[in-house]
Amino acid sequence: MPTLSEIMRPAALFWAAIYIGLIVLVNWLFIVVQPVDMGGGEMWPPVALVVGLIFIARDFAQRVIGHWVLAAMLVAGVLSYFLADPFVAYASVAAFAISELADWLVYSFTKRSFAQRILFSSVLATPLDTIVFLGIMGWLSAPAVLAMTASKLVGALIVWYLVRNRMEAASPA
Repeated sequence: MPTLSEIMRPAALFWAAIYIGLIVLVNWLFIVVQPVDMGGGEMWPPVALVVGLIFIARDFAQRVIGHWVLAAMLVAGVLSYFLADPFVAYASVAAFAISELADWLVYSFTKRSFAQRILFSSVLATPLDTIVFLGIMGWLSAPAVLAMTASKLVGALIVWYLVRNRMEAASPA
């Protein structure tokens, strides 16, 4: 577990701030950007396209602040409640709490490379986040879950690909 002086390093503060800021921003965007009707009453929130980046930011934050990332998640939840619609904040915080816990567990306890942990934790956490969020919002359906999960995974897969390639290029041949 990192010490307080390690947590206060610029890199640690940077990734914690990015993580907290992304959570608050996305919760606010759920208020501003209305969901799209996919037909038949199925709703898809376009904000889902950026939600996957939160899971990646959490992995980077945990890499430098360790388990203190859970405290950062709580800070983001409190800020979201006051800066977003309370109902959206509740749905988002509940979804983040469950999915981020799964993400944190995969990231913390698998002994894979950083790039693989990003991929595995995102693949597990994004459907959980989607199901909980859509269920609370009253938009739960199989097409909506598939569309929102796929939207979230796009960002995660792009970052995973970039990190994996960077790590492979940096490793000795």
